[in-house]
Amino acid sequence: MDLFHFSTAFNSSYSIPFLIHQLPPECLYNAFHVQTKLSKWSTYVSQYEVDLINIEHQIIKKSFHTKLSHSLTIFFTLDLALSFSSSSPISEMADKKIRIGINGFGRIGRLVARVILQRNDVELVAVNDPFITTEYMTYMFKYDSVHGQWKHNELKLKDEKTLLFGEKPVTVFGIRNPEDIPWGEAGADFVVESTGVFTDKDKAAAHLKGGAKKVVISAPSKDAPMFVVGVNEHEYKSDLNIVSNASCTTNCLAPLAKVINDRFGIVEGLMTTVHSITATQKTVDGPSMKDWRGGRAASFNIIPSSTGAAKAVGKVLPQLNGKLTGMSFRVPTVDVSVVDLTVRLEKAATYDDIKKAIKEESEGKLKGILGYTEDDVVSTDFVGDSRSSIFDAKAGIALSDNFVKLVSWYDNEWGYSTRVVDLIIHMSKA
Repeated sequence: MDLFHFSTAFNSSYSIPFLIHQLPPECLYNAFHVQTKLSKWSTYVSQYEVDLINIEHQIIKKSFHTKLSHSLTIFFTLDLALSFSSSSPISEMADKKIRIGINGFGRIGRLVARVILQRNDVELVAVNDPFITTEYMTYMFKYDSVHGQWKHNELKLKDEKTLLFGEKPVTVFGIRNPEDIPWGEAGADFVVESTGVFTDKDKAAAHLKGGAKKVVISAPSKDAPMFVVGVNEHEYKSDLNIVSNASCTTNCLAPLAKVINDRFGIVEGLMTTVHSITATQKTVDGPSMKDWRGGRAASFNIIPSSTGAAKAVGKVLPQLNGKLTGMSFRVPTVDVSVVDLTVRLEKAATYDDIKKAIKEESEGKLKGILGYTEDDVVSTDFVGDSRSSIFDAKAGIALSDNFVKLVSWYDNEWGYSTRVVDLIIHMSKA
């Protein structure tokens, strides 16, 4: 591959690893060892495991004078292309990972932190929670009754304002007012708002005053634009600074509803989510003035409840606006929930036709978002599943070719937390 074709290819849709491997190995060797100032290229070369060891010494010596200038020119050209190509997945973050802060270290906040710390393209730089000490924060992160003990690296308390994940420091704040949290000083570009309190745009915007560039609300919002990865994230525009990741149930329902509507059309439908316990519920009967049933003991009851998850699908899929609504049953399980979507179809289809369509999408555009299983599964089989929605082919049933019940599982904690991070990564590329 010559310089012209390489530069052209770089600005197309080819990936960094593909392009690096098109270069002669001696060019990579020279660029790796000579251009130490361009540390990011050293990183890319080592990251994609270019085989330098197998280059014969005589080839290096022979090609040093003939290839050195060529490799320098190529990598200099790529350096400029990387800086100015907004379509490149790493254009904005070439020299750094995506830096994230978390406000609220509850169930979702802690799991978002776990997701971040297990990935190489994002970095946790700060956590804020005014209601717990740093020492207690360390304990709660390390030990989780559902998702197990944290074992990926050693977690230590450096001081009252710093946690160490291995050698990685994370700044800790305990500030009540969001606008007073110095996200900018901590280096956080994105903030995950996971308190469940600051869910509208005006309240979430307070994080911008502290230096954050973007805010992702880990809950439905009455006025912030909502995005569901795999459904409508392509509509995100870079001028949107505050967005909502919708709810865990909407993240399960929307991909399934999208496939059914795209393939067969939905006339109307009802959704029921059988939902695990969440932190807002009571361990024993207690006061709950707005929701009397919600005040009953979570571990002893199946509790009917309202949910806006189905209606919210209409916000991320406007063609379904007004066609879906639903309700929830809160049940005594600690994690993993399941959606029952019952719909009337525009286009007649057998249940096998529907299964085939969902399976195709789960292996295609929605791979990693929408899953498909024909196994005899139960809820605990999906603890720790990072997909938003896993269609249970054996659990559904059709009354006719136009009226069908579909069942889809979701880890309402881990799957949702993974999508929060995925949305941030998508936003960073826009």
